[in-house]
Amino acid sequence: MKISGFTMAKNADKLYYPIKESIESILPIVDEFIVAIGDNDADDQSLDRIRSIASEKIKIIRTVWDITRYPNGTENAHQTDLAKEACTGDWLFYLQADEVIHEKYLGTIEKRCRELLDREEVEGLLFRYKHFWGDYNHILLAHGWYPNEIRIIRNHKDIHSWESAQSFRRIPHFDYIHYRQQKNTYKLKVARVDAEVYHYGWVRPPELMQRKKKSLDTIHHGVANTEARYKNQRDYFDYGPMKRLHPFTDTHPQVMNAWIQKFNWADQLNYTSTSLPDRELFKHEKLKYRVISWIEQHILSGNEIGGFKNYRLLKV
Repeated sequence: MKISGFTMAKNADKLYYPIKESIESILPIVDEFIVAIGDNDADDQSLDRIRSIASEKIKIIRTVWDITRYPNGTENAHQTDLAKEACTGDWLFYLQADEVIHEKYLGTIEKRCRELLDREEVEGLLFRYKHFWGDYNHILLAHGWYPNEIRIIRNHKDIHSWESAQSFRRIPHFDYIHYRQQKNTYKLKVARVDAEVYHYGWVRPPELMQRKKKSLDTIHHGVANTEARYKNQRDYFDYGPMKRLHPFTDTHPQVMNAWIQKFNWADQLNYTSTSLPDRELFKHEKLKYRVISWIEQHILSGNEIGGFKNYRLLKV
């Protein structure tokens, strides 16, 4: 059995993605790790950070991003596919540059891949998610924040990254252009793996969080629309009242220890008041969704009410 890891990124370092730590988190159980690195800005150090990983498993491919040809976030999926196509394993383990696996799960993941290797009906493995928000001691348990996602897939030609690269679908005879197409796409048949993805995408200094959010909006909505949208916005991201979030008291992946020690924006976060901020509220702050989230967490054991599932779950 061979497992390939893969990811993609552009300007990951200047936008405060822990891409090196993400790669290192699963390096012990993969036979190779493919990294598709885009045409970074001159002041970005992503390539140097990845090259500093002392492993012959790392294989870097250079790419060019074109959000005109791949609009509405589909360049993310296109870049993910470029990395996927370079993989040679039986199983392909995808992590985005802000996703990390705790070392306590590595044995479980590898064992699950091995036991399902010959179960051809299983096209992927489904992981649970922890979404950190603002700092490393709070997680967001809220309706609409995906509690599960596919992160390991078979090395099948017809399986592609889909929409803006959050997930995967089987797309026979795909043209490698229309990543948001719905017709003639098929949800993957997946099995659960008893492991979690630690998602740090919403943990950054407030100024960098705003910069990262603007970068993602540019990929999804284009330069002109994004510039107009941010014209009158603050130059920092307001995370809102931290006391409304769920505390996290467990351990983080060891590879994140040095990264977490760089946390220095506590004085810019609201730990004292529960009052909602004077800005447009995030979905998880609105009363309707707070009620739905409370029902999901306290009555439905975390199961979403009407949540979208981009997979067909098998009982294996």
